[in-house]
Amino acid sequence: MFIVALLGNSLLLIVIKVDSSLQTPMYFFLSQLSFMDMCQVLVIVPKAAVGFVTQQKTISLIGCAAQIFLILNLGGAECLLLAVMSYDRYVAICRPLQYPVLMRRKICIGMSAGAWISSFHYALMKAIYLLPLSYCGSNVINHFFCEFQILIKFSCSDTSTFEKVSLFLGSNLLLLFPVLVIVASYISILLQILRARRSGERSHKALSTCLSHLCVVAIFYGSAILRHLRPASYYSAEINQFFSALCTIFTSTANPFIYSLRNRDVLAALRKLFRN
Repeated sequence: MFIVALLGNSLLLIVIKVDSSLQTPMYFFLSQLSFMDMCQVLVIVPKAAVGFVTQQKTISLIGCAAQIFLILNLGGAECLLLAVMSYDRYVAICRPLQYPVLMRRKICIGMSAGAWISSFHYALMKAIYLLPLSYCGSNVINHFFCEFQILIKFSCSDTSTFEKVSLFLGSNLLLLFPVLVIVASYISILLQILRARRSGERSHKALSTCLSHLCVVAIFYGSAILRHLRPASYYSAEINQFFSALCTIFTSTANPFIYSLRNRDVLAALRKLFRN
């Protein structure tokens, strides 16, 4: 899956870069998503694979905090980027005449940078907080990568206040806000399609352009919700590892195929690239 994720996302990045017909806001955001997915598997899989092969399954506290920072930064940026992509689809379908103005290059770069910067500060805050804490008891993490929720349990310090603050910020910035944007965007798109139901071709085209994004949103947010919002009575290390892999490695592997197989423009660009 690691190799497939790297190859699939790399190929999608190359196609978007070299094909002039894909130089649009939609594919600019898609290239950002592919870059995030590549970085996600690069942060997690090589370290885990080395541990499995050499049986030297150790990591320093600084290394663990760095891995947590990178995973939170990439995951948080992806949450916000999916909301930005849904807004892009809303403008394209519901306000097509204003699309060149509302989604001009500077605005697209600004929204993408906003996603990266917001998640960067959130991830940096949580990673730095872990370093000065006192740790006691077992130092064995039953996982294949470092997670904040697991490492914080090993601390002897009082972390309850910080956990509440970070949960509030994370749930609002990275979960509630993006979900509200996505839901509002697709309700507006659905209403627009219903108003234009007499034009069957237009409705079909609008639905097809949104379906790929909805599949990615469903997989990403579905696995994230199952990972973080399960009752404590249902928690186990094996289940947590499964949903962590689903939310990171599986989604990074599936995303390029979802977007390429359901997108005629990408398929045409791929055929053109291979012919060349």
